[in-house]
Amino acid sequence: MFAIISPIQRATVPYPYQFQDSDLNRDRILAAIDVGTNSIHMVVVKVKASIPAFTIIDKEKETVRLGDFAEDGNLSQDAMERGIDALKRCRAIAESFRAEDIVAVATSAVREAKNGPAFLERVKLEVGLGVNLISGTEEARRIYLGVLSGMEFHGRPHAVVDIGGGSTELLLGTGEVHRFLSSTKVGAVRLTAGYVSSDPISDEEFTYLSAYVRGRMEPTVEDLKRHLKPGETLQLVGTSGTAECLASLVAYERLGVVPDPLNGFRMSLEELQTWVERLRKMTLSERLDLPEISERRAEIIVAGAIILQETMKLLGADDLVICERALREGVVVDWMLTHGLIEDRMQFQGSVRERSVRATAEKYHVPLEAGDRVADFVLALFDASKGHLHNWDNPERELLWAAAILHNSGHYISHSSHHKHSYYLIRNGELLGYTEAEIEVIANIARYHRKSLPKKKHDNFRGLTTKYHRQVVIELSAMLRVAVALDRRGIGAIKDVQYYYDGTNKTLHLDIRPSHPFDDCASELWNLEDKKLWFEDLYSVKLVAHLV
Repeated sequence: MFAIISPIQRATVPYPYQFQDSDLNRDRILAAIDVGTNSIHMVVVKVKASIPAFTIIDKEKETVRLGDFAEDGNLSQDAMERGIDALKRCRAIAESFRAEDIVAVATSAVREAKNGPAFLERVKLEVGLGVNLISGTEEARRIYLGVLSGMEFHGRPHAVVDIGGGSTELLLGTGEVHRFLSSTKVGAVRLTAGYVSSDPISDEEFTYLSAYVRGRMEPTVEDLKRHLKPGETLQLVGTSGTAECLASLVAYERLGVVPDPLNGFRMSLEELQTWVERLRKMTLSERLDLPEISERRAEIIVAGAIILQETMKLLGADDLVICERALREGVVVDWMLTHGLIEDRMQFQGSVRERSVRATAEKYHVPLEAGDRVADFVLALFDASKGHLHNWDNPERELLWAAAILHNSGHYISHSSHHKHSYYLIRNGELLGYTEAEIEVIANIARYHRKSLPKKKHDNFRGLTTKYHRQVVIELSAMLRVAVALDRRGIGAIKDVQYYYDGTNKTLHLDIRPSHPFDDCASELWNLEDKKLWFEDLYSVKLVAHLV
């Protein structure tokens, strides 16, 4: 298999930046931005490649409330303006530290808003910053990476709860491969906007909100528990603003001071319940008088506290330990992993994309041997034609590999129009390790492995966000068609293919070696004559097959 390298969107470079081998031993500055429902957070870190590790050299946070949706389900104009202004400041700060890369991800609010993609386009045009939209489970995976960078699990199962403005991520791991990842549409901003109209919150609203949270979180918690082994006990970890704010209130009352750092501070369920009862009886102005609480946090802390309390009760957790690292730091760790800088206890995450693709293939009963054959054929074609017919690199190669493995997943639904079903299953399968834009590209490449060519009238193709992504789909799906033809019968009739490019005559020769000496591979060669036409037209080249 090939090296797995993720594309990194840079503020000023339209294509992924490719690191050279010499980059692996030098320190570099990186900025990671989390465009959340409540706030936009950024950390600027110095990555010490020789250790490998990173240290945080600056933090920036601004409460912009992207989750204050307009009535039509769109991000409001005011919220988008606040977001863009905050991102401009983040970029300026990152550049003042001479950050060589700015990696930004968007989560719940942008995922759900009808105009989320349009907002990201505005960010690209007005800020010059590419923001990757990630799924809820991918958000949970990166939170896990961030937590692992800040605390040891010692092989013991830990549940991590991260309460955001629009969603709550709950995950389970021991420090090795995560066992469980989830994202539930229960968040402090979402619940406050939808269910809290009284100040202080009325008994009726409090009772309803508590029951609502239990109802939404209980299936997720039960699913997590099923991933525990007999006799295992669970430690709960709390991350991000809600947990940190509540822990600060507990610490101030217990110790008279808030520890700095707060990382590692323990808060009991009993202490949390005491504060929930206090907070529900306070007005907003009274909450603002509390130590260690900002105006924006005071507005949503009751809903956030209810989420944390109900989740702890459902998990049967008596206490919770705070970890100050979460999604932003997870973005940094993911960047280090994808650039080959980490070879320690988290090395398993370096293959998360490959493992996720293969797990998805297994889920949809895709024969892996056949998928691997098609992937081998298409990657050999990609490599042989690179520099002659195209200039794509490792990031695009990896997307092509994923599409090749999964191109037949649509058979899980029906043979008829299975290429269209493949698009749907890939697009909605929440592949881990990929951004939403990358998943869209993979799904489109797989969708066009047969039948119709990409057309703007197709919703899936029109939904690709940039010309770059559309061109990747056009060119790589043409390659995939050739590879699919070479496994027409799905029995491995062709053992291997060698490609040779003749630049003088604009011809790409295919030396085909059958698996069995008496097999003329007539079905594969016939299918190739049909499937190669688009490739030949697109690349202005002739494909000539030879049976050797």
